[in-house]
Amino acid sequence: MKAVRYRTGPDEYRIGRLDGDQIVDAGPAGEQGFVPTRAAWAELAAADGPREALDAVTLAHPVVPRKLICIGLNYRDHAEESELDLPEVPVIFAKWTTSLIGHGATIVIPREETRPDYEGEVAVVLGRTVYRASPDAARAAVGGITCLHDVSGRRAQLETPLRQFTLGKSFDTFSPMGPCVASAGDMDLESIGIRTVVSGETMQDSTTANLIFSIVELIVYCSAGVTLEAGTVIATGTPGGVGDSRVPPRYLREGDVVEITVNGVGTLRNPVTLER
Repeated sequence: MKAVRYRTGPDEYRIGRLDGDQIVDAGPAGEQGFVPTRAAWAELAAADGPREALDAVTLAHPVVPRKLICIGLNYRDHAEESELDLPEVPVIFAKWTTSLIGHGATIVIPREETRPDYEGEVAVVLGRTVYRASPDAARAAVGGITCLHDVSGRRAQLETPLRQFTLGKSFDTFSPMGPCVASAGDMDLESIGIRTVVSGETMQDSTTANLIFSIVELIVYCSAGVTLEAGTVIATGTPGGVGDSRVPPRYLREGDVVEITVNGVGTLRNPVTLER
């Protein structure tokens, strides 16, 4: 099952069940969007509201998380292309949630950013609140999966003193998410395929089997000392193939279209423009 959040007016959003190329209305969205609790999935399954064509609505990012947690260097090939040792513990950073946009919205590169890069990621949305989760509790807390584009300003991230991950990763529009949240109940979390295509060229193609730290291990680690509320989003890292590591580098530019496909979820598609 798949859940979407879509706009019906200025600051008006609704939740819907995605059935093929149609959306079945499931009522108004709360302030956190679709939080994939067991009860929320049951309500979505029972929804029988008006139907709308998917291509006739504006999709928003499906979740409005209080925490957007990101993992750096979590694919072996990405660590290698970055010429860094494999981490012994997860590399954690955060993105400001004001950077979130939905499927189809435009990524705007700030004037100051000279090295804008793409990073396709499998993102986990928690359906339960956890603290010091055991592995079993961590798996049970996974309420859904979605696509996240961790757009990265490498100039701000890498050229500034002490590497400002938060700033370089949190520019407005730098966190496209969607197009939906897919139920994770029967999904094998260790074999989710992910592919990033930039203007028709495949740049990243991998699966979560290549993660250094699994999804369950990430939840266990992040919940040690930090309460992870239902609705928390964890972006699990990006595979090798990022633009900054290519020779010559391939940065995002005016007119690009980035498509990130996560198996079982769908394709998140966003055009790119430069700030005027």
